[in-house]
Amino acid sequence: MNNVGNPASRLVCLPHSGGSAVSYGGWASAVPADVQLMAVQYPGRGDRVAETPVGSIAQMSAAVAAELLELEPLSYALFGHSLGSLVAYETALAMCDSGFPPSHLFVSGCTPPGQGHSGVTHLAGDEELWASICELGGVDPAIADNAELREILLPALRSDVRASETYRPSPENEPLPCPVRCYYSPEDPLTQDVDMAAWSATTSASFTTRARPGGHFHLWIDIAELVGDVLAFLPRRETLTA
Repeated sequence: MNNVGNPASRLVCLPHSGGSAVSYGGWASAVPADVQLMAVQYPGRGDRVAETPVGSIAQMSAAVAAELLELEPLSYALFGHSLGSLVAYETALAMCDSGFPPSHLFVSGCTPPGQGHSGVTHLAGDEELWASICELGGVDPAIADNAELREILLPALRSDVRASETYRPSPENEPLPCPVRCYYSPEDPLTQDVDMAAWSATTSASFTTRARPGGHFHLWIDIAELVGDVLAFLPRRETLTA
């Protein structure tokens, strides 16, 4: 998403349910020239809208890991929001199995693996499903009533919600060797009654949390502050040459 000639590290971002790579478009101007910003485009949206959406976290993470392994080797971190947190976590596990663990895993707006992901929202009617996302703030109010756009986005949205609600982590998963940092908002209705510190079980390294205002889609609030916080954990060119 940004044009970097000689990056010190790579930040790979994974969108929420129904989201696309554009969800991180506002981050590009906040990321410095020595960090390569990449956003995952899931099938069924954006320039991949003609493709069939992928129906499980396992399939989504396997596809992301396969693409990462084809890139030039570089220190990288994963940032996922909501559904993207689960995809990022499973991608990190797959990359560890391949011998290329991330330097850091950042998760946001998502209950810990194995907790609170069951549900039947994906079985709801189109109107109810669309309304639930709009209420969370995931759809621009200016286009929320656009029936044509809704018809385009609903298949991917329903597939993503199904993937999240049917996700079950393997009991054989080993803790990640990389640090994990968890972002959440006290005003987020999806995580208000959840012990976000339970994400600590996913790592054998350090674990930290950061509360932010803004509700479920806090990552669109004060982007520069959030990106700056993430960057503080990434290798930077000046630290590599000092």
